[in-house]
Amino acid sequence: MNKIWLKSYPKNIPESIGELSNSSICDMMKKASHKYSKNIAFTNLNSKLTYSDVDKYSDNFGAFLQKKLSISRGSKVAIMLPNLLTYPVTLFGAYKAGATVININPLYKSREIESALNDSNAETIIVLDRFLNELELIIKKTNIKNVIVCSITDLLSFRMSLLVKTIMFFKKSNIKLDKDYIIFADTITNKYNLENVTLELDDVALLQYTGGTTGKSKAAVLTHNNILSNMQQLNLWVDSNIEEGKEIIITALPLYHIFSFTVNFLYFYSIGSNNVLITNPRDLKSFVKELSKYKFTVITAVNTLFNLLLTSSVFKKINFDSLKFSVGGGMSVLSATAKKWSEITQTEITQGYGLTETSPIVSINIIGEKFNGTIGLPVPSTDISIRDDSGQELDAGEAGELCVKGPQVMSQYWNNKEESLNSFTHDGFLKTGDIAKINEDGLITIVDRKKDMIISSGFNVYPNEIEDYVSQHPDVIECGVIGIDDSNRGESIHLFIVKSSELLTEMDVIAYCKKGLTIYKIPKRVIFIKEIPKNNVGKILRRKLRDL
Repeated sequence: MNKIWLKSYPKNIPESIGELSNSSICDMMKKASHKYSKNIAFTNLNSKLTYSDVDKYSDNFGAFLQKKLSISRGSKVAIMLPNLLTYPVTLFGAYKAGATVININPLYKSREIESALNDSNAETIIVLDRFLNELELIIKKTNIKNVIVCSITDLLSFRMSLLVKTIMFFKKSNIKLDKDYIIFADTITNKYNLENVTLELDDVALLQYTGGTTGKSKAAVLTHNNILSNMQQLNLWVDSNIEEGKEIIITALPLYHIFSFTVNFLYFYSIGSNNVLITNPRDLKSFVKELSKYKFTVITAVNTLFNLLLTSSVFKKINFDSLKFSVGGGMSVLSATAKKWSEITQTEITQGYGLTETSPIVSINIIGEKFNGTIGLPVPSTDISIRDDSGQELDAGEAGELCVKGPQVMSQYWNNKEESLNSFTHDGFLKTGDIAKINEDGLITIVDRKKDMIISSGFNVYPNEIEDYVSQHPDVIECGVIGIDDSNRGESIHLFIVKSSELLTEMDVIAYCKKGLTIYKIPKRVIFIKEIPKNNVGKILRRKLRDL
């Protein structure tokens, strides 16, 4: 397709990203840590880490991994942490040791954790003590040799650490740890020397798990080149809107999510920003109280999070004079949400689009322009193609599958040749599974979704995974899952079941799902029916489920 979107580029944005300025994420981190050494890098629970602190602690952690755990270039290290100060320290420390990182959602249930650990063949995991229970259920079924346990109080100021410990004492929520576990606090006080590991752009930086069409998770293989390229694409797009060393960004989206990982965490670290980490955005009162403390300049969120904030009367009273722009991603931002946000904050939500497989950014609207409902223009060095079911390219204005090519696009899924082959066109474009059209100005609009994937609260949910799990219930004959438009969640999950026992209730099914599925995969509704509609080869006809 002719790059018709280039004519809509602002004059300051080039067509391509040019040569990368860093040789690895580790290289980027070292440069930023030195350049902004005295700046605050991360703020969390009224505690702060400077860039110098992050550099020092991650050096110590990386040295511990090397000398005590024999972590070397290519070793697999899983990180299962929420937004806490320990996340950037362990992530950068792992990279300094030469490792490949596997992000694991700390809300995962044991079966989900087991799948990711066994598929990635990770031997080391970093986990918050609050989430040990699920790990302990399956750890003997994995290759995990080293468990590093973090606490909420790690790296907090003395005052905050004492306060949190006191609260946990009175709530009787102190956790006793197995003597075989490695305590994170001990890993950053060692006197080992970090050995320099030269990482290259083609080295695998991240195995980022997403759902699979078979019901099993699959991991996008993201190299240092993929992620750094995406960071440079973003930098070219927002460069005129930011000031290095001066930005304060609100990070409520979890760092284990690829959007937050690349955009909030890595990119804004590279430009010397203060990253305010929100550990539990669902606690609206505390979240808004935290926002009121800072003259924040950037906030990113999904539609559900924007909506949540807009329900708060206290949020509406915050001074937004410092806010430069807001970015929406992960799921479609609704026009009503964008309108309300603009009225209250006097800034427009800039909507972008991306995938786990694209590190994640594919396209974004021009910063500051009025919300238009599109996903914007392809970022520099990105090519897109709209294709029909036969693979033929369509003209502007025609709807077809959105296909993407660029330096941010993964080369393959980890250990999954079949999925890898099926996900690319013969000429190397990634098939997104989204139906889109592009207008004469190059703006892309998502029309529908070709894949069965559901986006619930910004997270990808694959019906097959839920069906695979629910079908194991002894009172379930068969089942089918669809996503239904939901103004709060984007899409809500509806589960249809053919049951073998009349005693089985919706509450029983929900309780069963809570035992084995992450919270955003739990069905909103359970509907009992006599038969699941299928085609002549036995495939579930999800469109007919929508009519029931």
